[in-house]
Amino acid sequence: MTDRTGYLACQSLRYAISLFIIVTLVFLIPRMMPGDPFISLLGEEVYYRSPELVEGLKAQYGLDRPIAEQYLSYLNNLAKGNLGYSFHYSQPVWEVIAYKMKWTFVLLIPSVILGAIFGIVMGAAAGWWRGSGRDTGITSLFLFIYSLPHYWLAMLSVLIFAFCLELFPLSGITGGGLAGLAKLRDVLWHMALPVSVLTLFGAAYNFFIMRSSVVQISGEGFVLTARAKGLRERDVLFKHVLRNAMLPLVTVIALDFGFMVSGALLVEIVFSWGGMGTLIYDAVFARDYPLLHGSFLVIAACVLAANFLADLLYAVLDPRIRGGVQA
Repeated sequence: MTDRTGYLACQSLRYAISLFIIVTLVFLIPRMMPGDPFISLLGEEVYYRSPELVEGLKAQYGLDRPIAEQYLSYLNNLAKGNLGYSFHYSQPVWEVIAYKMKWTFVLLIPSVILGAIFGIVMGAAAGWWRGSGRDTGITSLFLFIYSLPHYWLAMLSVLIFAFCLELFPLSGITGGGLAGLAKLRDVLWHMALPVSVLTLFGAAYNFFIMRSSVVQISGEGFVLTARAKGLRERDVLFKHVLRNAMLPLVTVIALDFGFMVSGALLVEIVFSWGGMGTLIYDAVFARDYPLLHGSFLVIAACVLAANFLADLLYAVLDPRIRGGVQA
């Protein structure tokens, strides 16, 4: 077995086990929450006055069976690609998630890209100027941003820029009643604040990784040799330091995607953005088990897929990683 094949097999097994554990937890955790999903569906008055109706609905959705049977049925449906039927939305779970997920990606994709670019540039500059006043100022700023909770900065942005200054909308994806280019401009206007918040947090995370990597690489022997040859500082930075410092960011950007997913859910709720955040929020209050299962599973699968891809790319860029499997 070659190094590459062994590494791929090892990583595939590790992620398969992780996915199975996630699937099991996704099934169990919503059922541990207090409350009954049919109270929200029927209302308290009907729920307590018509127990036979409640029992009929439980039998219809299979919630009257033992938990082990429900779990096996859940795994069987997953194997068939069936995520179930939403109690709250009265639609197949996959259709609901597909619609909401696209709006989450509308926030995530530009936030991850902009956060990576901004964090890499500022991190490289701070690492190159380490110990200087500029390094201290930039690092202090990003440390302050990184220490703030997502939702708090989102609420502060709404208060200042949307409520007080009225520069941006308070909430929602679009004002409605628009089409074509006008609708696109309106969506961009609505997403400006949430994307800015997510970009700042993504940039802060990438900043510290990049700064640490540049500081470490700057002390290597080949960098000292390049300087001894009389190369300009700009050439040393771009041709020698950054080329090697960028390697850890392959994994970091994938981890950044997972980090941003969790942060985006809270930010979406603050801005009433109709994505996965508000979907999960509604599903929790409605005790909509199939929708919670599907939502958490899709998000976890996206994060695992991003990390798996990062591991493969990292192994391609650094053959020592593959060799470690055989060691």
